[in-house]
Amino acid sequence: MDRRIFLGAAGGAAALAAPAIAQTQNPEIRWRMPSSFPRNLDVLYGSCEKLSQRVAQLTDGKFRITPFPAGEIVPALQVLDSVQQGSVECGHTPALFYYGKETALAFFTCVPFGMNRRQMAAWMRYGDGQKLADEMFANFNCIFMNFGDTGTQMGGWFRREMKSLEDVKGLKFRISGLGGLLFERLGAVPTQIAPGDIYPALERGVIDAAEFIGPYDDEKLGLNRIARFYYAPGFWEPCSMGGFIANKQAWATLPAQYRAAIEVALAEIDTDQNARFDAWNPPALRRLIAGGAQLRAWPREILQAAWRESHGLYEDLSAKNPNFKKVWENYRAFRNEQYQWFRVAENPYETFAFAEAARS
Repeated sequence: MDRRIFLGAAGGAAALAAPAIAQTQNPEIRWRMPSSFPRNLDVLYGSCEKLSQRVAQLTDGKFRITPFPAGEIVPALQVLDSVQQGSVECGHTPALFYYGKETALAFFTCVPFGMNRRQMAAWMRYGDGQKLADEMFANFNCIFMNFGDTGTQMGGWFRREMKSLEDVKGLKFRISGLGGLLFERLGAVPTQIAPGDIYPALERGVIDAAEFIGPYDDEKLGLNRIARFYYAPGFWEPCSMGGFIANKQAWATLPAQYRAAIEVALAEIDTDQNARFDAWNPPALRRLIAGGAQLRAWPREILQAAWRESHGLYEDLSAKNPNFKKVWENYRAFRNEQYQWFRVAENPYETFAFAEAARS
């Protein structure tokens, strides 16, 4: 027999045999993944689509996760409930949306004057962050993994300037997580509104101000058309880590290869999502300012009061909730050490180089 024909036949047999073996070992599985974000937010919701595509690619199409935008099959603020109950297998949602169920969950998105994106990644991967997340989410019959990050967010859109603490009092402010509890202590009237509902609430005057993410996404929501004063930074969101949650029973039944595929896809998204925001926020900010947005920095009086009240809030919540105390004490120790390190190398470089670049 011609050697080339023999090798071709052998190769063909192997090619036919491999899928048959793979099919036996790895079944076809379909999951649904509701998101807390609308489809037009092409970075946040787009990361759901990237996860779906990458997982399918890594499993030869046998494991498919179908994403759904907020409200299509699950309301934006009820994703955790649906995954916990097993109505859907997994979801994409910030943990802080559910601080009303367990205040400690906020640490796995962001907290006022907390860690930035890099510091959070270090805590989750090489500190106790993931271990504590596993413990907290087990109470909700879920597993949790980080699902991208926005980086430090902006401070939101306001109809009037925030010149002093007096301007904060009585302010009807859309804000999420512990940031809302902080602003309540400062005298504001916070409310948590799903991302897709922010614009109409601001337009109708239900709220006076709203924070969301940063220039790229804020421009998409059109918040600048209603409130022109744009504040920075979002000191209650020095990062904003997204969350992938899965029902514990559904996760346990996945083949190991499929769980690994999700982990690989999430690791890629963790870098990609932040890179997209860093690339697209600067030109979006220029467009917003050209369109009439007035960029403002928070007055020092408000920042100092917010720092004091944030830490007072943490002490009060720790006294009421042992889970919160456990996570806060671990988080605070890691944060403070990170702050000291960043003061040595990162902060002096940025303070000098960023200012010089602006002058030149």
